[in-house]
Amino acid sequence: MPNNKNDFKPYIPADRIVPEFTVTSILIGVLLAIVFGAANAYLGLRVGMTISASIPAAVISMGIIRVILRKDSILENNLVQTIGSAGESVAAGAIFTLPALFLWAKDGIIDPPSLITIFLVALVGGLLGVAFMVPLRQALIVEEHGVLPFPEGTACAEVLLAGEQGGAKAGTVFAGLGISALYKFIADGMKLFPSEVVYNISGYKGAAVGVQVLPALAGVGYICGPKISSYMLAGSTLSWLVLMPMIALFGGDSVIFPGSDPISSLAPGDLWGTYIKYIGAGAVAAGGIISLIKNLPLIGRTFMQAMRSMSKNHAASKTLRTEQDLPMPALLVMVVVIAIAIWLVPAFPVSPLGAVIVVVFGFFFATVSSRMVGLIGSSNNPVSGMAIATLIIATLLLKATGTTGTTGMVGAISIGGIICVIAAIAGDCSQDLKTGFIVGATPKKQQIGEMIGVVVSSAAIGGVLYLLDQAWGYGSDQIPAPQATMMKMLVEGIMNAQLPWALILTGVFVAIVVEILKIPVLPFAVGMYLPFSLNAGIMCGGIIRFIMEHRKLSDADKKESIDRGILYTSGLIAGEGLVGVLLAVMAVLGWDKLVDVSGFVSLGSIGAIVVFLALLSTLVKVCLGKKKSN
Repeated sequence: MPNNKNDFKPYIPADRIVPEFTVTSILIGVLLAIVFGAANAYLGLRVGMTISASIPAAVISMGIIRVILRKDSILENNLVQTIGSAGESVAAGAIFTLPALFLWAKDGIIDPPSLITIFLVALVGGLLGVAFMVPLRQALIVEEHGVLPFPEGTACAEVLLAGEQGGAKAGTVFAGLGISALYKFIADGMKLFPSEVVYNISGYKGAAVGVQVLPALAGVGYICGPKISSYMLAGSTLSWLVLMPMIALFGGDSVIFPGSDPISSLAPGDLWGTYIKYIGAGAVAAGGIISLIKNLPLIGRTFMQAMRSMSKNHAASKTLRTEQDLPMPALLVMVVVIAIAIWLVPAFPVSPLGAVIVVVFGFFFATVSSRMVGLIGSSNNPVSGMAIATLIIATLLLKATGTTGTTGMVGAISIGGIICVIAAIAGDCSQDLKTGFIVGATPKKQQIGEMIGVVVSSAAIGGVLYLLDQAWGYGSDQIPAPQATMMKMLVEGIMNAQLPWALILTGVFVAIVVEILKIPVLPFAVGMYLPFSLNAGIMCGGIIRFIMEHRKLSDADKKESIDRGILYTSGLIAGEGLVGVLLAVMAVLGWDKLVDVSGFVSLGSIGAIVVFLALLSTLVKVCLGKKKSN
């Protein structure tokens, strides 16, 4: 593929018209947007991370359009993944912030958020994310072609270009989905074996180790790779095997804020929930701010490129199908209308200042997100770090201007929620537009498709959030909602001046030390914040990826082997997420007791480990699978 943008020729030439924006592509895309949105909502609320849905959406689309419908249109498949991946991004933005409103409702501070409120926060953030990305396309996608790799966007284009293998690749995704769905139902539905194995170290008070034996965690670890997985496990090791034993050793029978019980009476899990969460929150907040500071020169260059791109006269090139964007005047009108709506619509408890904060910070972070995913990929995009930085600034500004109490707290979360969705959608949209640039799609049609995905996903996400809350409740072991819980703590602490700053600052300075050591701060900080057992499950997938990356094979065979694993683990993650939503429905209806067999038979902790190893062996087998000659 030529690196010079002037030499680049898309797969479908600009003067060739093929089916693209069709009823088939829209319907399949909408369905996948809802499915991946629900699956990623469950995954993110459980482990604090989401996955990019572009590649699995493209593969499933090819399986349906090419194999079942017997149609052959790469641009239809591209539009399906564009619409479908929007669901994952809307879910990511919503789950990192909005569950905080449910947690306040549980405490009796506010009424539960309405479905309309959730829909509007997600919709506004999604539409602004697309609108802000459109003027960046020329600068980032076209001008920087061959410079910014856009990993997921380029990989998705490769999958689409290898269309003749679509059926086999789709089969790999569906195999992972089916195995994971069955596994999850047996573990957390029938409860035949525990999904978490934990061991409290008796001779080392306050310390504990363990592993969550769930397919989605292994999938996340494989996709993120051994480095990110090991950074997360290192953060957990610091929390669970260093800081918590120190708190237990020096705390004794003392009662230390924010705890209300003697430290000597607290189990490791209680120590983590009472103290370590604040240290982890400080580390994550510092990591987000550090990443922004480090990228300020990059952000400035990207912003100036975008402004120059908008000011140029592209009239000649805009006549080409592959250069047609949504018109800027229409986008500017949409942004102004949305800003006024944020101020006036009662669902947003936001002042005119809050509306300005949303637009200014939204465009700023859309620029940051789009540039960062071009460099490091969507999976490593620190969306939650951006939201934390926004949340702290918004809360301080709202408090300084007299918007305090519950109104200020809800307003801060609403602002943070919108910004979070903007950043997530802008990053996803830039990856999708990169895929379209390579295969020869029409940008305007992709941008409309992204908006369709945003509308549908925004309408569905509220129901998913309510369903999961009614089934298990946010903050529970099943769905700890780590980012939202942390953001709730930050907003409450700033508004009420009751933040345990000693713990927060401990996390901040840990993050600074980690940065000095040149270790990526955000995965390490998130690892500090999450349970050791969860990160141990993720590390299992990372170890398998490490083994596959170091096999003595040719580069092409090694890449094919690793890619098979990525498709399979995408299925593992989607399968567990979908069954997680199904189990939530059963719990709400009271049907969960009907399938629970734990009172009659249980494989116990050892059985859980054995079954998990069997699951990991299927991943190894897929990666080692013989190369098929098609």
